[in-house]
Amino acid sequence: MADLHGCCHPCATCLLCLYSCQWITARKRNGLRTTKCDCSWFLFLFCVFLFTLVWLYFTIIILNDFHNFNEFIFKQRKLWLDWSLVLLIGTAVLITYSAVLLVLALCLQVCGQPLKLHWLHKTLLILTALVVAAAFTGLGIKWAEEWRSARISLQATGPFLHIGIVGGMTLLAWPLASFIYRTRNTGLKVFLLLVYCTVMIVLYLAPLGITSPCIMEEKQLPPKPALVGHRGAPMLAPENTLMSLRKAMDCDVQVFETDVMVSADGVPFLMHDEELTRTTNVKAVFPEKAALNSTAFNWTDLQQLDAGSWFLERRPFPTVQSLSAVDRDQVTKQRIPSLEQVLEAAKQSNISIMFDLRPENHSDYQSFVNATLEVILQSGIPLQQVLWLPDGFREQVKQQAPGVKQIYGRKRLQNEKEPLLHVNLPYQDMSSEEIRQYHQDNISVNLYVVNQPWLFSVLWCSGVSSVTTNACQVLKEMKHPIWLLPSSTYLMIWIVVDCTSFLAILWAFLLLK
Repeated sequence: MADLHGCCHPCATCLLCLYSCQWITARKRNGLRTTKCDCSWFLFLFCVFLFTLVWLYFTIIILNDFHNFNEFIFKQRKLWLDWSLVLLIGTAVLITYSAVLLVLALCLQVCGQPLKLHWLHKTLLILTALVVAAAFTGLGIKWAEEWRSARISLQATGPFLHIGIVGGMTLLAWPLASFIYRTRNTGLKVFLLLVYCTVMIVLYLAPLGITSPCIMEEKQLPPKPALVGHRGAPMLAPENTLMSLRKAMDCDVQVFETDVMVSADGVPFLMHDEELTRTTNVKAVFPEKAALNSTAFNWTDLQQLDAGSWFLERRPFPTVQSLSAVDRDQVTKQRIPSLEQVLEAAKQSNISIMFDLRPENHSDYQSFVNATLEVILQSGIPLQQVLWLPDGFREQVKQQAPGVKQIYGRKRLQNEKEPLLHVNLPYQDMSSEEIRQYHQDNISVNLYVVNQPWLFSVLWCSGVSSVTTNACQVLKEMKHPIWLLPSSTYLMIWIVVDCTSFLAILWAFLLLK
């Protein structure tokens, strides 16, 4: 029988029972050997675990943008659900299953027991691999920009991922050494050692290719980016309402970002969606008109709609559960605000307002621009507090309201006649190098939508001017990036980690010899 290497018989029996889904006693284990097929399944298990682990990383990264996915699903299916919970639970189940199986296999290997994976586990592993592959494929087809988010995330997590991977590969040296000393296949021994040594050398040298804007001296840290409230403070109040504006001001945001539409009778009002179904009770009040474009309603009809209760019913963010009784009462009293009301509130509080004018493809878009400009000019708000995003009829806006700040949703062009002063882009569209260059050229850069502290930290270190966020209450409290390392300290950590790992691997091979 195989030597148990310190493992008691009952423990070995239990481990083998869980791995092979059958009760194999010490007597039955006699003569059992790990075949090439068993080794292949162990390798497949290891690959599935790594595959699922990478998907877990992607899952955590895309949480920053998942509210957009929830809105997309509602637009398509008229079904609201926080799909991030579904994603996290499903991913947790897959990673836990593959991790438990891998730990069982490694323990059996150290104990010198045969790796007889049951067909049920084999089937479930194949299904796990297929599910994760389908998830990656769907991500690439429908949400390709998240690949760029993942690349940005490596600037925040790269140094720590390096330490974690080196640690994991170091621990793997123990079962690997145990297997190598027991196997009689010389070719397999050489192959495994070469692969393992190659991987470790690459990992030891990996920090040479790791770059992060947060590897800098404290004195080099740029000022904290200003906060732009995305539709106000949508985690604390219904989006695009006066309550959301007030909550955003409580978070010290400098700009209220919103969306403007114009009613059928020419009144500009705040609304993001082309339909009113997600953020109002239009189905209850005007069931026969619920599917119409928001601009098809007159202002009198719009004022009859409840623009707040949906927030308590659908709970678009987990923060809704922690609202006070006073806030909940205020939520139910929210109505669709007009642009005039919002400009008056912004003027009194000295907060700027930045907006898109929707829908851009409407046949009466020029009249929308005229109505909006008229309200702005009549409101008395200092024009420098108005940030204009729409590209349509921009030259007309410059002529009629020259004091309005023009914000461009694109990068600058070569040989541009009129230099850009302000740009507003998705955070995936600007590299750290571009942000620094724009900063040197005195171009204000606002990136959206930034909700997670890790992402805010990377952009802070890069020197971005401001960020648009749903989580102003979280980013407000950040007094410092999550981490900031001088290059000398990072170099010291790199050397210590690599040397410690090398000594641990050497000890494992010498001890198990």
